[in-house]
This record gives sequence, C-alpha cells and structure tokens, in this order.
Amino acid sequence: MATSLRSPAFPSCSSASTGTDDEGVRGTCEDASMCKRFAVSLGYWHDPYIQHFVRLSKERKAPEINRGYFARVHGVSQLIKAFLRKTECHCQIINLGAGMDTTFWRLKDEDLLPRKYFEVDFPVIVTRKLHSIKVKPFLLQPIIELHSEDPLQIDGHLLDSKRYAVIGADLRDLPELEEKLKKCNMNPQLPTLLIAECVLVYMTPEQSANLLKWAANSFDPAMFINYEQILGICLCLQDTMPGENEFCLTHIVNMDDRFGQIMIENLRRRQCDLAGVQTCKSLESQKERLLSNGWETASAVDMMELYSRLPQAEVSRIESLEFLDEMELLEQLMQHYCLCWATKGGHELGLKEITY
Repeated sequence: MATSLRSPAFPSCSSASTGTDDEGVRGTCEDASMCKRFAVSLGYWHDPYIQHFVRLSKERKAPEINRGYFARVHGVSQLIKAFLRKTECHCQIINLGAGMDTTFWRLKDEDLLPRKYFEVDFPVIVTRKLHSIKVKPFLLQPIIELHSEDPLQIDGHLLDSKRYAVIGADLRDLPELEEKLKKCNMNPQLPTLLIAECVLVYMTPEQSANLLKWAANSFDPAMFINYEQILGICLCLQDTMPGENEFCLTHIVNMDDRFGQIMIENLRRRQCDLAGVQTCKSLESQKERLLSNGWETASAVDMMELYSRLPQAEVSRIESLEFLDEMELLEQLMQHYCLCWATKGGHELGLKEITY
C-alpha cells in the first residue's frame, strides 16, 4: 500500500534531490505494481491488464498489504466514478505519477471513459509502459479502437491518441508539463479530475504547493484526489557528511511501531527521502494544504476509516481470501495513510457533494 511497504505509485522527488534520489523514487513503481498484481492474482479485485505490465512476484505479500491495496484501489476508484457520474463523462482526467496504472482500460470496459484520459510520469517509466503497450495487442487494441483515422502517435516518451495520452515529464517542471499536456489536446475548459497517489510526499512542500496551485488555477471546475501518508511528525536535521543534512527518520513519531520500522528500513534501502513529509502531519494538515493552494473544499479520511465504510459483502469476501492474524498491524498501516479530495467550482455539477 505504501512507500514503506513497497507501495507508492510513481512520484516526483525533491528539488534538491539527486539523480540517485529520483532513481529511488522511480524504483517504487516496480514494487507497487507487483503488489497490485499479487493482490489481483488472489482475487481481491478484477484487473486483467496489470499482468501485461509486471510479472507475478515469487514472494508472497502479507495479507495486510493486500487488504491495504484493495482499500486504496477501491477508494480512489469510487471517487473517480463519482466525478464521472457528476460530469456525465464530459470531462478529462489527468493522472499525475501514474506508473503502470490500468485505470484507463478498466474505465473503458465499464463504458465510463472521460473525453480524454492523460497519464504523466518520469520519461523512463513512460518508456517502459509504452513498450508494453506497443508489443501487447491486449493493451494496444482498445486504444486503437477509440482513435480517429489519423496515425497513432507513439514514441519513446509519448503516446497520444484521441482518448488516451501518456506523457513523459517531470512534475516539478510545470511549464514543461503544461506544454506537453497542451500538445496532447488538454482542454482547460473541460471539468478536470487530477489524481496523485503517493506523489506529493516526494516533492518539497514548495514544489507540491506549486503543483496544487497550478492545477487549481488551470482548471475550473476541477477536483483533485490525493492518496498519501499521514505521519504525525517531529522532524530534526542530523549531520551526515560535512556540509550535508538529511531528515532524521528515526525522529518521526508514530514510527516506533512495526509499520514504521518497515518504512524506515525500505526508505534507507532505496536511498529515497520523503521530501514533503512536513505536509503529512495529519488529516487536517492534508486538507489545509489543499485549501491554502487554491482549492475551495477539501475532505480527508484515513484508510482505516475508509476500510470500515466498505460494503460489508466486499469486506467478507476479501477477508475470506486470506487469514490475517495481526489485525493491529493492519490498523497501524491503514492509519498511516489517507485519501483526500478537493474541489474548485462545479457548483452546478454538484462536485461539492462528492464524498466517500
């Protein structure tokens, strides 16, 4: 589900990050995709497309990880579908840091596609995804079916079709991001949903604020979905090398449980820092960040609360798939993550009414 437990989707790193830091962040994509595929292989949810992007892990994932991913996928999906219903699909979706996400294909299967679905990620990630799309007809054919008579544009860092675009770009470079989106016929006049899953936390607070402001200023009406950590932090700086400082992760409170220990271990192994950890103190700080950067409404729920709101039939179904002997660990994991959503404009569409 999370960075710590091999789960974030593709994020962007801090402005002060080195190439090594970016590589660590990009590396979480493989982990996240493998966790999703493993959960799908056990029957947690239906996704016939993920297997075409990532191999099935030989390592069995813990039941709490699988349930965490289920809650994450279910929660984000419900908010996406609520937005699509409110706009009657007369809208566009921009998935920031999409990684190997398969939402486009799953929405097509449900006849719920927006006017256009955009994905953005690091160019190296996009290159890998586009290779899979080009060589696997099961992925490519649905895109071609929706395309016009014009030739399909697909190269190393870009796919652009009538209903689907995949763009290689750095979310920290907003002029480049906007230029590439416009070249793929992004329409600022359309109701727009932006999605970020474990993305903003890898950016400095200034960078994530700039991205949120850009989104709020560029689209109206609009909605922003953010899935991210809530860490409850007390940060300090410790010297590591002459003239160099880094966050001392052992001084993050709420990190003395088993979940926190796994998070610290995995981050250190990846050489990947949570540059935006200061904005992840609580549900309130998550909402405040959205409201202070141009969004009119903001809501947030931790994933344990979301899990408790799942349809009972679904909970019974997924809990029958695997035995979980440490409910406390599941609660710790879920309480470290949240789903946030914000809106701007769209009063006539009822965007403010969207909730989980």
